[in-house]
Amino acid sequence: MAFEVFKNDSGKFYFNLKATNGQVILSSQGYAGKSGAMNGVQSVINHAKDDANFERKEAKDGSPFFTLKASNGQIIGKSQMYKAVATMENGIESVKKNASADAAVKDLTV
Repeated sequence: MAFEVFKNDSGKFYFNLKATNGQVILSSQGYAGKSGAMNGVQSVINHAKDDANFERKEAKDGSPFFTLKASNGQIIGKSQMYKAVATMENGIESVKKNASADAAVKDLTV
């Protein structure tokens, strides 16, 4: 599908990566400016190809989720909580597939 860049009520910029079914598969941290969010999108595209950049985690309630990290170790984005490890792995594969250089970037801030 596409990346969506948006601004929340407190003025911070974020991005989501959506799968072809429209479901959010990766969400960013908040950025002070739109350029930061756009750089984050590019960082996802650059780092999603390498499985080593995905950190598989488990929430306190046992729900699996993952983060995508840049080569400097900084977290670029975080997934939703999943019910099973297998569906989390599907989410990682979906990020790899959808975070391509030709992915559309929809700017919802304008």
